[in-house]
Amino acid sequence: MGNISISVPDDLKQKIANLEEVNWSAVARVAFEEKINQIEFLRKIISKSKLTEKDAKEISDKINISMAKKFKRM
Repeated sequence: MGNISISVPDDLKQKIANLEEVNWSAVARVAFEEKINQIEFLRKIISKSKLTEKDAKEISDKINISMAKKFKRM
């Protein structure tokens, strides 16, 4: 099995060190796998999409406007 080194802020490193019962390699491995699965899923969707970047931007703008209106009413 390969090894990867990651950098974390000092305060996070201390919190990790204080939780000796946690298998941090397993936690990281699961997180990496989940992120890879998300990216692969999105790439698969994108590869089949017929939307142009302009189309996607227009849809995104409409969603943002709609959400902004919804939250203003709250």
